[in-house]
Amino acid sequence: MIVGIGVDLVDIARFERTIARTPRLLARLFSPAEQALKPRSLAARYAAKEALIKALGGSDGVHWTDIEVTREQSGRPWFALSGSTAAVVADRGIATLHLSMSHDAGFAVAYVVADGAGTPAAGTGGDTA
Repeated sequence: MIVGIGVDLVDIARFERTIARTPRLLARLFSPAEQALKPRSLAARYAAKEALIKALGGSDGVHWTDIEVTREQSGRPWFALSGSTAAVVADRGIATLHLSMSHDAGFAVAYVVADGAGTPAAGTGGDTA
């Protein structure tokens, strides 16, 4: 059952200017491993983290550095969660997070689907036919 979805779009040039003006944002938004990436990849990861927050329905208990976007050996992106952010995801009944992200033509985009285990609660749009 889908618990939430989120999407975010980032203007890469604007993102780069913001990081250049405020370099300390890198440490506030990204893990040490992420900080070593190119700006377009950082913009995509920023979009992924924003999309995750939207899929969760808000940022209560979520910390940027508890969210690391990494890749499987196949190249598929996924979230490595820790700390209070991992607890928020578990508390909301989310069993799986699906992530897709891309960058092209000066923009980075990310899409997240949060899947929960179980059946829809009353009034949440389950099949009524």
